[in-house]
Amino acid sequence: MDEFELLAKLRERLPPAGPRVRLGSGDDAAVTVPGGATATSVDAIVDGVHFRRAEAPPQTIGHKALATALSDLAAMGAQAGEAYVVFGAPPDLVEEEFEGILAGLLEVAAETGTTLAGGDLTRAPALTLAVTVVGHARAADELVPRSGARPGDVLVVTGELGGAAAGRLLLDRPELAAAIAEGTAERLRNRQLTPTARLRSGQALAAAGARAMIDLSDGLAGDARHIAEASGVGLRIETGLLPLAEGVAEVAGAAEQDPLQLATSGGEDYELLAALPSEGLVPASQSVADETETTLTAIGEVAAGAGVELRLPGGGLLESRGYDHFAGPKPGSR
Repeated sequence: MDEFELLAKLRERLPPAGPRVRLGSGDDAAVTVPGGATATSVDAIVDGVHFRRAEAPPQTIGHKALATALSDLAAMGAQAGEAYVVFGAPPDLVEEEFEGILAGLLEVAAETGTTLAGGDLTRAPALTLAVTVVGHARAADELVPRSGARPGDVLVVTGELGGAAAGRLLLDRPELAAAIAEGTAERLRNRQLTPTARLRSGQALAAAGARAMIDLSDGLAGDARHIAEASGVGLRIETGLLPLAEGVAEVAGAAEQDPLQLATSGGEDYELLAALPSEGLVPASQSVADETETTLTAIGEVAAGAGVELRLPGGGLLESRGYDHFAGPKPGSR
C-alpha cells in the first residue's frame, strides 16, 4: 500500500472524535475548542532505544508510544484529551506490522479517552513514533508542576518499582526467568513492553493537594532530582520503603545486580512520584485506592537543602543517578 492508502486505512479505524475536537484527522490541521487550561507534551520512541522491533509485537509498540506520552499528562494531574502521532516507517515495514501498531495506539486511546486527532506519516531509517499529547483541566492551578515541593511534605510513589528494568533483563537474558514463576516473569516483561499511564492516579493526587509531581521514566533517582532542583529543596528517600515489584529481587539476584539499583536507576516504570502536605497523605491514599488503579506508598520526605539522598536501611547512602539517554545508568553505593 502507498502512503495515501495507509492514511486512508488509518482514518477508517479512528473512533469518533472527543467533545473538544471540531475538526480532526484528514485536514491540514486539527481544530479544538478546549476551554479551561491545557497541558501539552511531546514524546518519542525509537527502535533500538525504547524498544526492539525484533522482540516487541507490533501492538505493544503502538501501546508504549501513546502510554508513555500520556504519562507526562498524568504527572500534571491532567485529563487526557488529544494526541497527534508522527509515524516514521522504515523501508521494510509491512502492512500487517503497521496494522498492529495502529491497534496498540487505538487500544490505549480507547482506554484513556484520548482522541487521535492528527499526525503525519513519513519514511524513516528506523521505526519511530513521535507523539504530542494535550491534556485538560478546568483551571491552570489544578495542574501540578515539578516546582512546588516544600520542606515537611511527604514523598509518595504510586504502584511498584523496578518491574520494567527487571523485564528488560528478562528480555535480554531469557535464562533469568528460571528464578521466578512464569506468570511473574510475564508480568515483568509486560511492564517493559506495555507500560500504564497513571492518569487517574495523577488526577487523584492533584485533587488531594499534591504540590509537585513527576512520572518515573528515567528512574526514581534521576526524576527525584528534577523535583529537588525545580523546587529548590532536598529529597530524603528511604530505600527500605520502596515498593519493589514482585520478582525484581529474584531477577536482580540471578543477574548479579542490586534490586535497589533496578528500582532507582532502571527507568521506564512510569509510576508517579509526588510531594504532598502531610495532612494530604490519608485522603490521597484513599482516593488512589478508590480508583482501583494502583497503590500509594510513602517513601520519604522533603527537607530544606538540595539534592536527593537515597538512604539505605542499614545506614549509608545508595549512589544512583537514574537513567541518562546519553550516559546510561551509573550504579554503585557508598
